[in-house]
Amino acid sequence: MHRDDGDFAVAWTRPYGRGRVFYTALGHEPAVWQDDRFRTHVVEGIRWAAGLAEADASSNRLTDREQADGWRLLFDGASAESWRGFKQDRLPDGWTVEDGALVRTGAGGDIVSRDQFENFELRIDWQIGPGGNSGIFFGVGEEAEAVWHTAPEMQILDDAAHADGRTPETSAGSNYALQAPTRTAARPVGEWNAVRLVVRDSHVEHWLNGVRVVEYELGTPEWQGLVADSKFAPFPYGQVRRGHLALQDHGDRVAFRNIKIRPLE
Repeated sequence: MHRDDGDFAVAWTRPYGRGRVFYTALGHEPAVWQDDRFRTHVVEGIRWAAGLAEADASSNRLTDREQADGWRLLFDGASAESWRGFKQDRLPDGWTVEDGALVRTGAGGDIVSRDQFENFELRIDWQIGPGGNSGIFFGVGEEAEAVWHTAPEMQILDDAAHADGRTPETSAGSNYALQAPTRTAARPVGEWNAVRLVVRDSHVEHWLNGVRVVEYELGTPEWQGLVADSKFAPFPYGQVRRGHLALQDHGDRVAFRNIKIRPLE
């Protein structure tokens, strides 16, 4: 584990398929078990994992430190007002809010952020359905006919069950169809995956579950060569420096939460 913030959780929760996982690393010393706070921690964690208690385990909030560092929420777990359909004024019916997540539940098309961004750090969690495919885009220009005509994509995929998973350049975390991830970092279907996408001028980094899996420079000869040899060659691909973010409707169920962005100088 190589977290960029140097922080490690001693207790955590996570949905898993139709179930729940509660983990705690505390309790090594006998005296800890005499502490009412710790006993409550264990009992309530077990109750939540067993479905006997409800709690917002997905956060969708900013910490005091994040607020001080200039982060803002693009989804609060209840309202999707920061998003709309591509070339639309409202969120398509195929996208809904469920259990603190923004979920593609039916046909609706790609959705884009209402605001545009140029230099930024984006954090977002995703959970894909079995055999599913989706993506996270940046630099979306709505003068184009489709999101993928202008915007580079960080691939979201069930590598084990989708055909694209057999090709590294189209596997989870890739710079879709152009660059393969340096290693496989995606978690199995049913688990949440944490993305960190950094765009600073022409430099782009894809981080997946704490691993930097892709790094590239927009506009360089190497980049131009990759685009020229791809299906993106006829389009102004990767040329929109200030544009919308987008979440892809690829026909499969996909969920997003903890969508946070921080502008970079």
